[in-house]
Amino acid sequence: MHRHPLFALPLVVALATTLPVAGADPITVRVVMLEDADGDPAATGRAAAERLKTAMGDVPLEAVIVSECFEDREAKAALLAGITSVLPKSIVFGAATYGSFVHQGCTDYDAVCLLGIGGSQIEISTALVTDMGTAKLTIDQDRELITERLHRAGEKLVAGLKRSEKDRLAIVLADAHSPKNQFLVEGMQTVLGKDFAITGGCANKNAGQTFVYHAGELYEDSAVALMLAGDFAVALSGRQANENDAVIRTAREGAAQAMQQSKGKPLAVLAFNCAGRRSKLTDYGEELSAMQEVLGKELPLFGCYCAGEMGPVDDPGANPGARCGGSGWHVMFTVLSTNGK
Repeated sequence: MHRHPLFALPLVVALATTLPVAGADPITVRVVMLEDADGDPAATGRAAAERLKTAMGDVPLEAVIVSECFEDREAKAALLAGITSVLPKSIVFGAATYGSFVHQGCTDYDAVCLLGIGGSQIEISTALVTDMGTAKLTIDQDRELITERLHRAGEKLVAGLKRSEKDRLAIVLADAHSPKNQFLVEGMQTVLGKDFAITGGCANKNAGQTFVYHAGELYEDSAVALMLAGDFAVALSGRQANENDAVIRTAREGAAQAMQQSKGKPLAVLAFNCAGRRSKLTDYGEELSAMQEVLGKELPLFGCYCAGEMGPVDDPGANPGARCGGSGWHVMFTVLSTNGK
């Protein structure tokens, strides 16, 4: 694998700290991305976690989402151990991905990106479903069994969440690469309803890379959900493409649609992107640049490359009447904003 020329130094992305006082933003998001320059995943994890704590300032962390692209279980476990030596294990979630991107650049090898979520007005509930029984099954031979098992897993995932009238967004991280992810989302929708906002991505599908993370531990053949609740708004968009110019164009269009639909002051952007889209680019920094034409470079951006994405599917026939679904070749944008009241 190669390192992208846009990404050569440890990166920290953070705005000025936000205090949880009256009139403060309803949700605080900070993003840190750090490359392992010394071949020491544990030290990289510790350093990234310390930088995230600094970026959050006086705002307590409620959850941390990890996107990492280390090569094997040993390195991934060492990275997690480093992160959880600084942060409580109970708030650490995430997945093994094909890399990450933030405003300062992109990476695809031995690096970690941390999304920190906090604030006095945010509540986060999490759930884990293990042993879904689909990791070794193929769509061609086992479609009916995969559908049944992932529908059940999606229902169990939602059942494990603490629900609230202020639920706004479900973030899903799963070992269920496209097209399996569609069935997981359908299972969740039997409980949440078809209109509920769901986003997320699937773990790297390569052997030894299929992990999701829950409370600081590694799991395979599993799915994690985080339910974000509070007085904030969510805008979603999804775009599909598999050719260089179209990937760049749809990144710009998807970012623009999500921003246009946001109700109030944008606070952060999440982008679950397809590693296949990136593979079609001559220079994958161009996709990030297209996003920045719309987002600017100040709004916190957490992006990761996945093996299947959840959000608004760019195909009206995929799941008629559903706001979100699961697919591949997509970039799924989520803009978190104030309610605009």
